[in-house]
Amino acid sequence: MALIVQKYGGSSVADAERIKSVARRIAQAKAKGEQVVVVASAMGDTTDELIKLAYQVTQQPSERELDVLLSTGEIVSSTLLAMALKSMGYEALSLTGAQAGIQTDATYSRARILKVESERVVIELDKGNIVIVAGFQGITDEMDITTLGRGGSDVTAVALAASLGAEVCQLYTDVDGVYTADPHLVPEAQKLAEIGYDEMLEMASYGAGVVHPRAVELGELFNIPILVASSFTQNPGTLIHGGASMEVRNKVRGIAHDLDVAKIMVVGVPDRPGISAAIFQPLARAGISIDTIVQNASINNITDLTFTVAKSNLARAMEVVEPIAKSIGARECVGNSRMGKVSIIGTGMQNTPGYAARMFGALSEQGINIQLITTSEIRITCIINDTEVKDAVHALHRAFELETPE
Repeated sequence: MALIVQKYGGSSVADAERIKSVARRIAQAKAKGEQVVVVASAMGDTTDELIKLAYQVTQQPSERELDVLLSTGEIVSSTLLAMALKSMGYEALSLTGAQAGIQTDATYSRARILKVESERVVIELDKGNIVIVAGFQGITDEMDITTLGRGGSDVTAVALAASLGAEVCQLYTDVDGVYTADPHLVPEAQKLAEIGYDEMLEMASYGAGVVHPRAVELGELFNIPILVASSFTQNPGTLIHGGASMEVRNKVRGIAHDLDVAKIMVVGVPDRPGISAAIFQPLARAGISIDTIVQNASINNITDLTFTVAKSNLARAMEVVEPIAKSIGARECVGNSRMGKVSIIGTGMQNTPGYAARMFGALSEQGINIQLITTSEIRITCIINDTEVKDAVHALHRAFELETPE
């Protein structure tokens, strides 16, 4: 008997009718003789509404209490799903993340899963039950509730799939797969039938919001195939897995973009050992993640240091960096929140020349100025003005002929 894990996003369980529709899809899997574990996200915009409510009560809600509050959204949807299945004649029960054995560290609002003690889930499956687990949450050794951050239900689902030895982890959402670009931005974008873990991780990390990057990492680590599909149709989705296609194909698989980018430039920095550490260590202690880092060549032992952060972190990052810049003798510290990034991604790029030139040429033809560049073996990313991102995505999609179906 195969075991599958399914996850349903917030739009899939946004109201009572959609919950009943999801219950029918779950019942179809159970009727095939499969053991089914389901991870539920909060209904619709519940999480945003709970955050808004918390800030109406206090401008500085306790991180611990906020996580307890936000965890209730997934509990509501998981219990309603269990009720819907029971009304259809199927044995089902809901479990909180803690009851399902999701153990995390104590980093509130962005906790990481340490282990999954899934004995309770196995016991219920052996009884013939469909198990509905509240996503996005776990519990610490001190029995405090934590949440995993935005998109954390994806992580819950893949972690459970790995712990239970599931055949596949199916992520159901409001899109029917992974596309060569955001189909809302590029109507001619094509759905991919399959994609490798490495390519998907780069796409997810650089703006393709269809799957959480940590979920992809877990899938690759434990070799769990991940299917991304729509809960509103029966269309085949995109399979994320480790098997690379042997067919000759376009080396670029997709174009990712991200508008949540801010740039900080520390101008006139003395070029001596320890300066970078003096800037980035305090940022790390403040919990601020850094993305692209570029340091110009030193002239007369003076250089400029530029890096990017999420827009939501810009003000806090400037508060950290400005006094440091002053103390080390830098000329000034400048922040810019009107940035975006666009990336081309594909495993075939690493051994084939010409992709960077083709990308830069396509952007140049549109009059788009590249401010920063960062690369990996299978990705090239350009930081540009946010107003130019849409044109950049269209230009690159055409330049690499991604509108042609695979």
